[in-house]
Amino acid sequence: MTTTDMGIVVIGRNEGERLKRCLLSLESANVPIVYVDSGSTDQSVMRARKQGAVVVELDPTEPFTAAKARNAGLRRLLELAPVKLVQFVDGDCEVIAGWLDQAIEVFSKENDVAVICGRCCERFRNASIYNRLCDLEWDAPTGEVRACGGNAMMRVAAFLEVGGYRQTLIAGEEPELCVRLRERQWRVLRLGTDMVLHDAAMYRFRQWWQRSVRAGHAAAEAAWLHGRSQPHIRRRVASVLFWAMLLPLTALLLSWATRGISLGLFFLAYALLVLRIYMSQRRRKRTSSDSLLYACFVAMGKFAELCGMLRFAFSKLLRRHAKIIEYKQPDQSPAALN
Repeated sequence: MTTTDMGIVVIGRNEGERLKRCLLSLESANVPIVYVDSGSTDQSVMRARKQGAVVVELDPTEPFTAAKARNAGLRRLLELAPVKLVQFVDGDCEVIAGWLDQAIEVFSKENDVAVICGRCCERFRNASIYNRLCDLEWDAPTGEVRACGGNAMMRVAAFLEVGGYRQTLIAGEEPELCVRLRERQWRVLRLGTDMVLHDAAMYRFRQWWQRSVRAGHAAAEAAWLHGRSQPHIRRRVASVLFWAMLLPLTALLLSWATRGISLGLFFLAYALLVLRIYMSQRRRKRTSSDSLLYACFVAMGKFAELCGMLRFAFSKLLRRHAKIIEYKQPDQSPAALN
């Protein structure tokens, strides 16, 4: 396969200067590029057209999801060219030079691979502890994996075989797609090379909390859809329910009878959880500072994830459509407003 077999789908919403950098990073690819906009109120649509992308604007009267945007983008891309591979790119990311050729080369050698992704690196890693946490999260194991993120190159035939992304999901659509692909005996690979520069733009605790709530919602919906066949999904949900609900409620209910000892044991248990995560990160050769930061926020994040799980449960109970959970603010930099 060569670059003539590939096209690119970029999705975005109010990304401003981030979208400009994204499209600039793709100029040298010389392949069809489709940009899908989800109701931006900035100048994203005009900017994408100016930079040569074919633009698809989603219907603002229908709920927006990243899954719907990517599906719409691929449909338009296939109208432009009969591509065999599609690189999905989020509008807050820049594709690193050399990535596209490397992924295409692997696809040409691995006929049973449906998805290839690489490492996401935070563009402004040290601008906040929350950006730093994202960078640590992106640094995931390589080789054959269970799932990818939003930035990935996919074999179009495999993507269409399973029906593409599930459009109703407000988060976690990539792992859910990968479950269905792996059930059809397709493989998902993560290479150890850098793929994109990501701009999380997280500078406040509330943004991190909302992002973690979204992760909990995604985990609960994944368990609802695939929990029976995917033990790792069940384990994640069970972990959150234990640490963020069962354990603290039990400690609180027993606090009177135990004269507060149960509360002390609860805090001790959480300290041991942080220590266990910290040691696992140190075994991955991460610094003490990064390991401690990651461990503390993973433990604390279980409460945010519980909120997301309960949000999903109430939506199901009340038969309401879930609304997207946004943590990132529109790009308000001066360059973005020009």
